[in-house]
Amino acid sequence: MSTRYDKPIPFGWFAIEYSAQLQNSEVKPLRYFGRDLVLFRTESGEATLLNAHCPHLGAHLGHGGVVKGENISCPFHAWEYNGDGFCTKVPYAKNMPPKFDGKQAIGRYPVLECNQMIWAWYHPESIEPLWEVEVHPELHSQEWTPMDVYDWRINSIIQETGENAVDIAHFVTVHSSPEMPVGEVTIKGYQRSTVMDSLTEAIDEFGNIDRSGENYDMGRLVTSSYGPGQTYQKFSRLFEIVMMGTVTPIDDQNMHMRFCFSMPKQQSDEHKLYANAFRDEIVHQVEQDIPIWENKVYLDDPTLCDGDGPIAKYRKWFQQFYVA
Repeated sequence: MSTRYDKPIPFGWFAIEYSAQLQNSEVKPLRYFGRDLVLFRTESGEATLLNAHCPHLGAHLGHGGVVKGENISCPFHAWEYNGDGFCTKVPYAKNMPPKFDGKQAIGRYPVLECNQMIWAWYHPESIEPLWEVEVHPELHSQEWTPMDVYDWRINSIIQETGENAVDIAHFVTVHSSPEMPVGEVTIKGYQRSTVMDSLTEAIDEFGNIDRSGENYDMGRLVTSSYGPGQTYQKFSRLFEIVMMGTVTPIDDQNMHMRFCFSMPKQQSDEHKLYANAFRDEIVHQVEQDIPIWENKVYLDDPTLCDGDGPIAKYRKWFQQFYVA
């Protein structure tokens, strides 16, 4: 059976879980990067990600595995592995198997916690991280609200969904924008920023979006991307709200998208209504895009026109995250 996409999984930092959703000594099976994985938090609180299957006889460490100190113990024969993927104990053997003695036994992934999430670095050739996860101060501040999160598993790839931000023409046809946004893209290494100025539907004093087609405000949207897996937007009109978007490859055909919103706690009730309405509109627009993403095909050589936005520039930037 043919697949929709013939592209490798991009490399980079990808969010794999919310920090608050992994307790000390907890073990979780995951599937990302086209691989079965096991995520666990050691007794001291260190988050760790390994390939899932025990190299002894193939048991899945995420289904019945137990944290013992800083190690995970296999549910089948209790062999133990540390966060670097080394076998540290075979409880019934006198000697460590020579194949594992002083050698890495299971693939491991660099992991860090930032912005209230657990991030894993994926590279198909196991190259160590080439940049850092971007820190968003609002998501580390007691002055901002707990994250309000939205979650989708989508039959598409990151390059396709990221292209959405520079495809300015679709904002009129898909999202009913009254005019084409004016967009500008800035690229620096693994970072990319898109600035769009456009008319947006007005929001009334009760937080309702005016969809009459008669009342609009001028709005500016600034989206910053840090590699393929992390985006950040800050909206400042009458109100303030920030959004961190994370996209993680499940495999080479599917992805997991999360949008995480936060706003100042000291914002007035009226401005909170505006911010919530704006958040709801962003989520609504994603859900308008999903049926298109899930049913379109990727064209390597599309027929573009002068009003389409900097799609070619975006694609050139994204190519750096693929290893052939």
